[in-house]
Amino acid sequence: MPEHGEPARRDVKESFFARLREFAAAECMVFNGESFSYAQLAHEVDSWIRYLRKEGVTAGTVTALEGACSPTSCAALLALIRLDTLVVPLGPLPEDKRREFLEIAEVETVVGAGSGGASAVEHTGVHARHQLFARLREAGRPGLVLFSSGTTGRSKASVLDFVKVLGRYGAPTKACRILSFLSLDHIGGINTLLHTLSQGGTVITVPERTPDAVFRAIAEHRAEILPTTPTFLNMALISGALERYDSSSLKLVTYGTEPMPLQTLRRLTAALPETRLKQTYGLSELGILPTRSKSDDTLWLRIGGAGFEYRIVDDILWIRSDMAMLGYLNAPAPFDSDGYFNTQDVVRVDGDYLHILGRRSEIINVGGEKVYPSEVEGVVLEAGNIADVTVSALPSPITGAAVKATVRLMADEDPAAVSVRVRKHCRERLERYKVPVTVEISQAAQHSERFKKVRA
Repeated sequence: MPEHGEPARRDVKESFFARLREFAAAECMVFNGESFSYAQLAHEVDSWIRYLRKEGVTAGTVTALEGACSPTSCAALLALIRLDTLVVPLGPLPEDKRREFLEIAEVETVVGAGSGGASAVEHTGVHARHQLFARLREAGRPGLVLFSSGTTGRSKASVLDFVKVLGRYGAPTKACRILSFLSLDHIGGINTLLHTLSQGGTVITVPERTPDAVFRAIAEHRAEILPTTPTFLNMALISGALERYDSSSLKLVTYGTEPMPLQTLRRLTAALPETRLKQTYGLSELGILPTRSKSDDTLWLRIGGAGFEYRIVDDILWIRSDMAMLGYLNAPAPFDSDGYFNTQDVVRVDGDYLHILGRRSEIINVGGEKVYPSEVEGVVLEAGNIADVTVSALPSPITGAAVKATVRLMADEDPAAVSVRVRKHCRERLERYKVPVTVEISQAAQHSERFKKVRA
């Protein structure tokens, strides 16, 4: 049944789209160096609505949207919301993973949105019957299906009410120029797009997510905000991109999705002295929470605000959110009887501030002692000639597990010398059980497509 306050919920969606029309001539997006206005976006949305209706895409249709972030794909997303469909944004995927996602989400229609305006609709012949989809259809609301990164197991598909997502974006206060780094299949990418549009701001896209491409775009298009990940920021520091391009327009860099090594944060503070650094926190299942960092050079932050509450149970963070998902398509939802969601994130508490240490599943148990990978990684980065490091568990017949560090070097060096230096530095800074027993050198990327460390 529709929830209490249904008319107000519908007004949320209509007011969001009415606001976009009011921005008219303002710059909406920069794509491939070309500027697009809100009026052009509105025209593209209307064209998509006519096209999708002609192709039989109607309210309640489970629709996968494929395509890079562009005016075409963003207009397609907005059109699908207007039509009250159930949207499944998908990034580039291996074919077997794509088939898995289409199957889990019971996708009925696949919409391809090419960057040049090309489009295609494929009907899969599937009839989606999941009860979560039935709830949204019965309420007459658009839905959003997001897949987790799945770095530690099978990806989970969370289902959100898109009207509740839109309800997080209030009246315009200040239009900003934001670089679109996180893709539309990620809650951070969805938040970047919708927040920017709701404020009449400009979304700046990049052809590829490399340090040079990102910081070149920041310089050329005077981007003011960069939402990204600690892994990418470390790559930017190591590559020297911050020195090669003018980043004076940057007012704010936000980082999240994984713990930030303190060493990386301190280097960023020095490299971007005029830019505010802010830690964010969000999950596909809950949305992006309001946060406030204690200072630019600390990992302590306050979370919560209107629509969000939290509590700590056995050092684990539990959150209640107004826009929380309805549930998973393929797993039980970890909500307690009061509606709090188990984030699985281990935290330390200091008054109103939290320090997020990482997922409980990533903790390394060394003979009963807990090791948080992000802490060890921060120390290893100080050892010299280390471009990147990933700390993970190594099976041990004595302690059950031991610590392993996989490092990528800035310059070639004798592996034995690297191991000796890294372990010596760690022994000086860490308890004995936290010191890596193995230091392995690898030039392979240590992050996923979402620029998040892969520890599995």
